[in-house]
Amino acid sequence: MPPLFWTVGSLYGASAVMLGAFGAHGLKKRITDPARIANWGTAAQYQLIHSGVLLLTTAIAPRNKLAAGLFTAGMTMFSGSLYLLVLDPQRFGKIAGPITPLGGLCLIGGWVALAFGKRVPIPAAMR
Repeated sequence: MPPLFWTVGSLYGASAVMLGAFGAHGLKKRITDPARIANWGTAAQYQLIHSGVLLLTTAIAPRNKLAAGLFTAGMTMFSGSLYLLVLDPQRFGKIAGPITPLGGLCLIGGWVALAFGKRVPIPAAMR
C-alpha cells in the first residue's frame, strides 16, 4: 500500500484534470460569467500544481508530514471552496468565501514547511 499522501496526491491530481476538463467543456453550458469560469480554472490549476508538489514532497521529504498535511488541507480548502463558489455563490458564499484564504495560507505554509523541513539527501551522482 502506498503512503497516504502519495495516494492523496495522485487522486487529487486525477480529479484536478477531470474538474479542469469539466470546467472547460461542461461548465460553460451552465455558467456564462467569465469570471466564475476563470475561478474554476484557477481552482483546477492550483489543485493540479499542488498535487504534483505533494507527490514530490512524499518522495523527497517523506518525513515532512507538516508540509504534506498543509498542502492537502490547502488544496481541499482553497480549490474546494472555489469550486463551490463557482457552482452556487448564493448557497456557499457565506461558508466557502472565508475558507478560500485559509486554504491559500495552508498552501503557503506547506511551501515554507517544505523549505525548512528535512529531506532525503540527493546522491552525489545526481548533483
